[in-house]
Amino acid sequence: MTGLPSAAEWPSVRGSLAELPDDELPRAGRFLARLDPAEVLAAHPATPFVSLYVTGHGTLAALRPALSVELARHGLLAGITLADFDAWVRDLADPDSDLYTTLAKAEGPAFALAVLDPEIVAAELPAPWRADDAIRVLDAKVALLEKLTETFAATARGATLVLNTLPMPRELTAQLLDRRERAAFGAAWREANARLLRFDRPEVAVVDLDPLLAEGVRARDPRQSVYAKAHLTDDLLAGYAREVAHLARQATGPAKKVLVLDLDETVWGGVLGEAGPEGIEVAEGYRGEAFTRFQRVVRQLGSQGVLLAAVSKNDPEPVAGVLRDHPGMTLREGDFVQVRANWRPKHDNLAELAADLNLGADSFVFADDSSFERGLVRRELPGVAVVDLTGEPALHVAALLRDGWFDVPRLTSEDLARPSRYREEGDRRSFLESFDSLDGYLAELGIEVTLAPAAPAQFDRVSQITLRTNQFNLTAHRLSPAEVRDLAGDSGAQVLTIASADRFGEHGLVGAVLLSRDGGVLRVDNFLLSCRVFGRGIEHAVLGAVLADARGAAVREVRASYRRTAKNGKVAGFYPGAGFATVHADEAGAEFRHDLTRPPEPVPHIRLSAEFGGQES
Repeated sequence: MTGLPSAAEWPSVRGSLAELPDDELPRAGRFLARLDPAEVLAAHPATPFVSLYVTGHGTLAALRPALSVELARHGLLAGITLADFDAWVRDLADPDSDLYTTLAKAEGPAFALAVLDPEIVAAELPAPWRADDAIRVLDAKVALLEKLTETFAATARGATLVLNTLPMPRELTAQLLDRRERAAFGAAWREANARLLRFDRPEVAVVDLDPLLAEGVRARDPRQSVYAKAHLTDDLLAGYAREVAHLARQATGPAKKVLVLDLDETVWGGVLGEAGPEGIEVAEGYRGEAFTRFQRVVRQLGSQGVLLAAVSKNDPEPVAGVLRDHPGMTLREGDFVQVRANWRPKHDNLAELAADLNLGADSFVFADDSSFERGLVRRELPGVAVVDLTGEPALHVAALLRDGWFDVPRLTSEDLARPSRYREEGDRRSFLESFDSLDGYLAELGIEVTLAPAAPAQFDRVSQITLRTNQFNLTAHRLSPAEVRDLAGDSGAQVLTIASADRFGEHGLVGAVLLSRDGGVLRVDNFLLSCRVFGRGIEHAVLGAVLADARGAAVREVRASYRRTAKNGKVAGFYPGAGFATVHADEAGAEFRHDLTRPPEPVPHIRLSAEFGGQES
C-alpha cells in the first residue's frame, strides 16, 4: 500500500494487505486511519462495520492505526472513538457516559476497549511501599473491574467489553530487595491477572498479553511512559489490536470451518513424486521433527471441530499410501474429511471441495508453501483465507496460528462433533446413490426433527448459528450469547431450536427460529438452518409447525422478513413458497404475510416433535 486509498478503493484493501509483511502494516494503518468510514459505507453499503470505543489510563493514540489495519486485514471497517485521557473508570461506571451513548448508537458489532496498563497499580503505591501495599492495590483494582463489568453488562446490551491482563514491570519487582517479598508480589500480580482471565460473562472478553510478551514484544518504553504517558509500547498495542480484530471477526458472522493443507513441503518435507514414501522428511531429522510438530498442531485443531482436508498435486495412490502406512506420520487418512490428490489447479479443487461439503469457500483456510499456488487461490477465490508458509518448516505452526482463524467465543458440543458428522455425509451420499429418486431416498432416510425452546446451555450454540450461518439465514441478524439470553427471557419473544437426526446419526442443533408477538400478530424475526441439512424438507416442516401453533394460539396473522445478503439469495423465495403473500419488496429484501387460512401441508418423510411454551405437538 503506497498511499491513502480512496473510499471507492476499499474492496481492494484486504487483498493488498494480505501481500504486506508485518513490518509494513503500521504504515498502512496510518493511511487507513485517515479514511472516513462514512465515505466508505456510502460507496460500499454492504461493508461489515465494527464500532470500537477506546478508553484507558494512558495515551492510546497508537491504537487507532493499529486497529484500522488489523480489522481491514479481515475485510472489516473500523469506526474508532478515542476517549479522553485516563477516563476509563468514569466511562465504565457512569451509565450516561460517552462510552454507553456511543455504543447505543452503534449499528452492528460494538466493542468497548478498556486498555489496562501497569501504571493503574504503580500510580497508587505509597512511597515507600512493600509487597502488602501492592497486594492491596491489586485486589482493589480487580474488585473495581468486577463492579464495572456488572455495570457494563446491565447498560450496554449487545456490546462486548474487552479487558486485558497487566504486564508485570521489572521496574517494580526490582524495587523489592527481599526475595520472599518479591516472590509474594509476583504471585499476587499473577493472581490478579488470573482473576481477570476468569471473568466468565458473555459480555466480556479478556486479552491475555502474556503470550505476546513471551514472543519478545516489549511491554514498556520508559521514555514514552514518563514523557508521553504511553504506558504500553506501540508494538504491544499492535499485538493487542490483532487480538481485538479476531474478536471483531468472530462477531461479524462468517466463520472459518475448514483447514485445507498442501502436502509436499507443508505436511511433510520433500516432494513425494520425486523422493517416494521412503524419502519424505517426517518424524526424523531436524526438518522431519518440524513437520511432525506441524502435524500435531493440525491434529489438535481437528480435535476441536476444525474440518481437515488436503489438496495436493500428486498421484492419489502414493498419497493414500503415506497417510495410511508411513510409520512417521501423525496425521492419518481418518483425520481428513477429504483428500484430493490430482494434477488439477488447486483453486478448482477447493471450489469442488466447498460444493461437496455444502459450505462457502469463505469458510476455508488454505495453507501452502508455494507462493504461486497461494497467489492463484487469492485471485480466484478471494474469500479463502490464505496462510503463507515458507521453506522453513519450523515456522509453519506460527504462521498457521497467527490469525486465530478458528477461534470461537466458546467451543460447543456441536463444534466437537462436526468432523464426524461431515464424515457421515459420505455415507448419506452413498445411500442416495442407491435410489432412483430423491423422494425415495428421503422416505428411507428416517429424518427426525425436534423443535423446542432454547435451554440456557444452548444459548452459545444458538448465537454461533446466527454468527456462522450465511446461506439459510433469512435476515442475517447476528446475536451474541448475551442477546440470545435476553431474547429467551423476554415474555414477548421465543427462541426455538431445531435439532435433527436420521438413520446415520445425530445432526445435533442445526437451526433456530426467532419469534416475537404483538397482540394478534406473530413475527418470524429470523429463521436459520445449517447448510449440512439443506434440501431435506426440514425448513418446511418447522415452518409448518410454527404456523400450526400460531393458528391454535389466537394469532391473526404471521409476518416474516427477508433481508438480502451476498450469500442468502437461494432462500429469497422461501416464504412465498410456503404460502406467504408479499407485502413489500425491493432490492434490500421483502416483507411477507400469512393469514393462516391455509397452513402448509405436513412433510410426509419427516417425523417432527414440536414444543411451544410447554405444550408438545
